[in-house]
Amino acid sequence: MIGLLIVDDQSLIRAGFSALLGAEDDMQVLGQASNGLQALAQARALKPNIVLMDIRMPQGDGITAAAAITADPDLAHTRIIMLTTFELDDYILDSIRAGASGFLVKDTEPEELIQAVRIVAAGDSLLSPSVTRKLLAQVAATQAPPTTKRPAAMDVLTEREREVLLLIGTGKSNAEIAEQLFITPLTAKTHVSRIIGKMGVRDRTGLVVIAYESGLITPGALPATQAPRRDRP
Repeated sequence: MIGLLIVDDQSLIRAGFSALLGAEDDMQVLGQASNGLQALAQARALKPNIVLMDIRMPQGDGITAAAAITADPDLAHTRIIMLTTFELDDYILDSIRAGASGFLVKDTEPEELIQAVRIVAAGDSLLSPSVTRKLLAQVAATQAPPTTKRPAAMDVLTEREREVLLLIGTGKSNAEIAEQLFITPLTAKTHVSRIIGKMGVRDRTGLVVIAYESGLITPGALPATQAPRRDRP
């Protein structure tokens, strides 16, 4: 059973998400909160698997609350999906740094919301649909140019792992990475898991930040290792 905490300052949105997700056989809404301070308190008390977190709220914004939740060792198994709008894309990178595992626009289709919760609850990160890639690229474009000197931490990665990290930075899924590098999806997943461990981040969303900040990838640019995609029967 996936335990959920719904956090939004609009009661109608909280009620709608709660009704939708609570109707699923494998989901249970444990609680609701209307601001970041309540979200942190509820998370510590209820220990949900997933927190659906609005970004901008009174009395503690979602990013601050997300950072506090992901930093709490007692909530190591709690994952956060940020709720955003196109107008809030400046906050996306800060959300990733705070440890968020995924992003959804508030007017997402019900089926996509349900699928997103299951994806993140299973331990993956939600770097799809394509709107997330666009938002990440827009935010990255506003950052200072990345350093051209490769951080020492990057030296622990193999050449193949750096190729995989490059593709993660463009928002590629494991399946897309496998197709791009002509490896199996299981091998791609294994590479991603090893990179997460070596880089010491929570999940693959943290790798997106590393890819941009290390200079491995620049906004709007395709990885140098990218080969032409091949259609397979």
